Amino acid sequence: MANKGPSYGMSRQVQDKIDSKYDPELEQILVEWISRQCGSGVGRPEAGKLGFQAWLKDGCVLSELINSLFPGEKPIKKIQNSPMAFKQMEQISQFLNAAEKYGVTKTDMFQTVDLWEGKDLAAVQRTLSALGSLAVTKEEGTYNGDPNWFFKKAQENKRDFSDEQLKAGKNVIGLQMGSNKGASQEGMSYGRPRQIL
Repeated sequence: MANKGPSYGMSRQVQDKIDSKYDPELEQILVEWISRQCGSGVGRPEAGKLGFQAWLKDGCVLSELINSLFPGEKPIKKIQNSPMAFKQMEQISQFLNAAEKYGVTKTDMFQTVDLWEGKDLAAVQRTLSALGSLAVTKEEGTYNGDPNWFFKKAQENKRDFSDEQLKAGKNVIGLQMGSNKGASQEGMSYGRPRQIL
């Protein structure tokens, strides 16, 4: 986790809140999926948050993962294991760019420092979950894992209505607008009438 000392006060509270979002059960699912998806060559991390971070930190496992999801040409041509920090961060950035091309939205993406410095590993989990959901939804045959691990994203369900159906729909008062059946002001009184002298 970089060369940073402990945080105190408000910084500590913020970091504790971020750390509380990390899900150990989701970690096990993600490790199992990545191991199945990439094969035995990627190995397995030590249990726990720090082991998970150390496993993904150099970006090689992430690059193998995203390459395994593309059916044709692989988005990351050169996967190199390097001890140099900027090379590792560059590898993570390549993964993030490839994941965006695959369809993961910007809001689901983590920042490179979230993983590399271990600032927000819950964000890393969210990105990998979104990637798994997309892989299950696309049904390209590249997903290796239990389909129940990730939810399937909603698909477009376009409907074509005839002109007659559209005209009939205009005459219906939606329940959201309420109903005027039996409405009258008979018997309504609002207290004493105003006294004008």
